[in-house]
Parts: sequence; structure tokens; C-alpha cells
Amino acid sequence: MSSSDPADAVLRVGDIGFDGPRQLLIGFGLTLIEVADGEAIPGSYWGDTEAGIIGTTVYARTDTPVHSLLHEACHLIVLPAEKRALVHTDATDSIEEEDATCYLQIVLGGQLPSVGSARIMEDMDRWGYTYRLGSTRAWFEQDAMEARAFLVERGLPTG
Repeated sequence: MSSSDPADAVLRVGDIGFDGPRQLLIGFGLTLIEVADGEAIPGSYWGDTEAGIIGTTVYARTDTPVHSLLHEACHLIVLPAEKRALVHTDATDSIEEEDATCYLQIVLGGQLPSVGSARIMEDMDRWGYTYRLGSTRAWFEQDAMEARAFLVERGLPTG
């Protein structure tokens, strides 16, 4: 019996294409740039297949996980506009911003018809996100009040 890494089963940008995510991000004043397969992703904090951010631009390849593209984009979305221009690779100033980013990536996943919030939460678990209630869904539904309040305070979507 062979074992496989659950992270291998996450939805990739190549599975859904760039058009849907690109249109979604335009609505938040962001640009999505497709990076050629095999090329390094500019502004990627973790490297490898993870999305990158520089200013108001999100970078991804076809093998980039959709949850990663959304996560990095949401880092920019939760920031005030004047701070976005200064971002290169690492956008998090606080736990509150990180939590709001995770919450918003789930919400925005729900705005991509070929994805959905449930799939984003499953993929976050597959990738190794950890929450004290044991799963992303449990956190989102039962323990993310502060993240939701952060988004509401800034006029960002929460559902």
C-alpha cells in the first residue's frame, strides 16, 4: 500500500484557469499575473508552488494551489490601500490580519463557481493549516468571530 501526501490532492489554478480568479481580484484592485511553468514565482514567501505578492500584484503558476492564490491575495485585500504598495512577499502585520486573511480566502473561494468555500476549507486542511478546533470548517463556523469582525469593520465580504 502506498501513501500519498494529502497536499497533492489540492485544487490547482490550472484546474480552474486564471480567468475566474483574475476577474475576482480585479474587483479588489488587484492584478493576477500568470507565471510560466517552471519559473520562480515572484514575491512567494514559501517558494515552490506558492503564490507571490508584490504591491497590488498576485503571481501564480498553473501548479499553484487555489487556496494559496486566494490567501496571498487576501493578505493584500485586508490591508489599507496605502500599505499595499509597500508589500513585497510578506504582508502580515498581526495575528488579526492573518486570521482575517484566512477567513476571507474561504469567503472568496465561495465566489469562484468552480471552487466553493467547502473546497477551500478542505484544501486548507490538506495543506496543513491547523486550528484549535481541529479543522478549518470548525474554526470558520465556530471560532472566527474576531476575523469576521475585522472584515466587517473594513467593509469586506464575510459571506
